[in-house]
Amino acid sequence: MKCSACKIIAHTSCINVLMERTKFYCKATFRDVGVRQYREQTCIHHHWVHRRSQKGKCKQCGKSFQSKLSFSCKEIVALSCSWCKTAYHNKESCFNLQKIGEECNLGLHSGIIVPPSWIVKLPSRGSFKSSLRKSPKKKTSSKKRSKEKNEKDQKTFVIKPIPSASVKPVLVFINPKSGGNQGAKLLQKFQWLLNPRQVFDLTQGGPRMGLELFRKVPNLRVLACGGDGTVGWVLSVLDQIGITPAPAVGVLPLGTGNDLARSLGWGGGYTDEPISKILSNIGESDIVQLDRWELKVEKNPDAGANEEGKENLPLSVVNNYFSLGVDAHIALEFHEAREAHPERFNSRLRNKMFYGQAGGKDLLRRKWKGLAEFVTLECDGKDMTPKLKDHKVHAIVFLNIPSYGGGTHPWNRTAGGIEPATDDGLIEVVGLTTYQLPLLQAGGHGTCITQCRSARIITTKTIPMQVDGEACKLTPSIISMTLLNKASMLAKRKGGKTNIQQTALETLKVNVDRINMSDYEQHHYDKELLKQAAMPLLVIEVNPVSDLEQVRKLINKQLEENSSSTAENELQTSLSPDWCFVDSCTAERFFRVDRAQEHLHYVMDIASDRLFILDTEPSTLPQTPEDETAFPSPAASNKQSNSLLGEETTPELSHLLEKTTDGILKAAKLGDLKMLKELHSQGFSLLSIDATGQTALHYGSRYGHKDIVKYLIASAPASILNMADNDRGQTALHKAAANKRRSICCMLVAGGASLTLPDHQGNTPRLLALQAEDHELAAYLESQEHFQLVSEDLETVV
Repeated sequence: MKCSACKIIAHTSCINVLMERTKFYCKATFRDVGVRQYREQTCIHHHWVHRRSQKGKCKQCGKSFQSKLSFSCKEIVALSCSWCKTAYHNKESCFNLQKIGEECNLGLHSGIIVPPSWIVKLPSRGSFKSSLRKSPKKKTSSKKRSKEKNEKDQKTFVIKPIPSASVKPVLVFINPKSGGNQGAKLLQKFQWLLNPRQVFDLTQGGPRMGLELFRKVPNLRVLACGGDGTVGWVLSVLDQIGITPAPAVGVLPLGTGNDLARSLGWGGGYTDEPISKILSNIGESDIVQLDRWELKVEKNPDAGANEEGKENLPLSVVNNYFSLGVDAHIALEFHEAREAHPERFNSRLRNKMFYGQAGGKDLLRRKWKGLAEFVTLECDGKDMTPKLKDHKVHAIVFLNIPSYGGGTHPWNRTAGGIEPATDDGLIEVVGLTTYQLPLLQAGGHGTCITQCRSARIITTKTIPMQVDGEACKLTPSIISMTLLNKASMLAKRKGGKTNIQQTALETLKVNVDRINMSDYEQHHYDKELLKQAAMPLLVIEVNPVSDLEQVRKLINKQLEENSSSTAENELQTSLSPDWCFVDSCTAERFFRVDRAQEHLHYVMDIASDRLFILDTEPSTLPQTPEDETAFPSPAASNKQSNSLLGEETTPELSHLLEKTTDGILKAAKLGDLKMLKELHSQGFSLLSIDATGQTALHYGSRYGHKDIVKYLIASAPASILNMADNDRGQTALHKAAANKRRSICCMLVAGGASLTLPDHQGNTPRLLALQAEDHELAAYLESQEHFQLVSEDLETVV
């Protein structure tokens, strides 16, 4: 097996020996340091690999490497870094680690590589990790790495970019099947030159996953390796995701026609040009705009019976061209033949030969000589049908780019009037005959009909049509074409032009929302509820390179400016001095950002579309599984427990006069909160117990009724938290842990439930979680036991 990231080759059976005995590990393409520590180590270290063969010259002495061709030779001739590709002779005089240093600058393509420090591995879903119990680093096998990369149903990584005007990361999407299967070879080359995690195989789920993962990276660029259909696929997914601003898209032409790539200056097809040179061109390319047109199809109600066909076009957006008639008929025959015999279409030359043969047959048949009799064309409201009939066209082509059909130029610039452009909001309409089609390859042109901003086509017969090379037969229809949007594309920089570097990043406009302490305590386990409970506070404009310390000053300054003399406005804009930032996008749940680490984080590290801040005292926060560095609240007093997670509370004196009833227990079993509240309001005690000594909190915790548990913690006396049943001597926390009710365990611990009380068998809640094989819950409860013991010791000292 060969690793495309570090170019190590090993027998499958030798991989474990290589890792365990030799202690060789592949270069780290991401950080696995927890959701809080990812900014503590952002520098990249060299990844030195011993090489038995090496091309190029030694950086120290400048001499070439002498590689021996014998397979039995085990001599190490060089050491090279898998990141920056720097190589040295395997001699002390050349390779001196102290002089070279540990930090790597990522080499020639540092401006487009995504550093491993930007990619943070998240804890597994539902993880109860705690920084107080750091597990030892595990050796990562190749099978495990492969499994991690293929986890598509679970969010495994998050991108935490360091904003910089000089870094323009490039995402590479490769279609291995395009252009005679060239993409399969290029995939490994890109993974060697870049971070493998910024290179995506389109056959493994398409471009959506990669684009969504990197959507917050500033100055992002995309390289689509494939045909024009691959580029259209990437652009359509960008439309669906709605990234703002959308990244510019470049093209490495691997398809048959590659007309869009030709129009942008990338050539008609990849011909073994060094990938390193292509990446350099992508990094220095210009950004141009490309008009994109929307097609809407309706059934023609006035058309009679016709031959079978499709009721919709294969694509609804035009990037290159849309045509109907003889050329679409040839494209349809090509697609049908390729689907029937894919092995016959494994090179560009064979594909073009098929087009030539099919075009020759149509030249003789002249099947679509009467196309204008079945088509009505309106351009910008003007009827252009008479012109189509005068020229007896066999095909109508709507050109959005100058190139068509593999590099031809149907639009006659001399006779057409206005010079066509990709961003002028106009589409060129050209008529073609079967005589003009073959002449296009020799530099000929079609008949220029018009340029327009909208078009309407009405057909009365089933006619072959194609959109960007995707063909079908469309039943009689009414087709409307209008401008959809403009896409940012990368055009190859022409020689002689100076490279103008971007000097600054665009300012971000961020909505800041405030979360109250009571809402945080009540809904800390549920992201969506907290988002709904948050209140808009203000809108700020911030530089993407500003850290959270600077953002804090900006927020405080703007709050002072916004505050007025009226008490109402002052109340709405005031914050406690101890407010803190809340990370809403990294983990499954919200967690606070440590005040001492604010200088390490940027706004987009902790926010997606909204920035949340918590208006509270840090010492009163409950511990949540992802809240790794925050201290939990100590065992709460009766007063604190009654108000914690507060919903409706009643005075403690009223409990002395309450009556017991089985209805309270029944409501808890069924999860009927309305019934429980009504009984409580009628004077029935929430401390009611049955014959086994179980309370409503026992049943609510056992059956997983979160609303019941929240209400009981808020409204019942604090003694209910540690009441044990007669049968097993278990509290509500025992029941929740035994049944793996993680959220309820978290709520009970926050409310002040004891973690160290044993049942009749001597089991604490943590031991019951272990018996239930929920090791993450057990780890969480163990960390809370430590906090609770510390808190009790402090109270004893006081």
